Amino acid sequence: MTITVAGEKKEYKDDLKLTELIEIEEVETPQYVTVSINDEFISFDDRETTVLKEGDSVEFLYFMGGGC
Repeated sequence: MTITVAGEKKEYKDDLKLTELIEIEEVETPQYVTVSINDEFISFDDRETTVLKEGDSVEFLYFMGGGC
């Protein structure tokens, strides 16, 4: 199936779980990343049960603090 990850279309196996995608994409510090699928945020607790579908768009968002 084809899904878009961070703006890039890629091919993956059918019935891919979000946790598997996080491993495949080698996401740094997955415990601190926020994931959105089709512009909807996925709760940390739902990652194990979320199955990606053809045409989904996935973004990994990192929030950083900073400033003075």
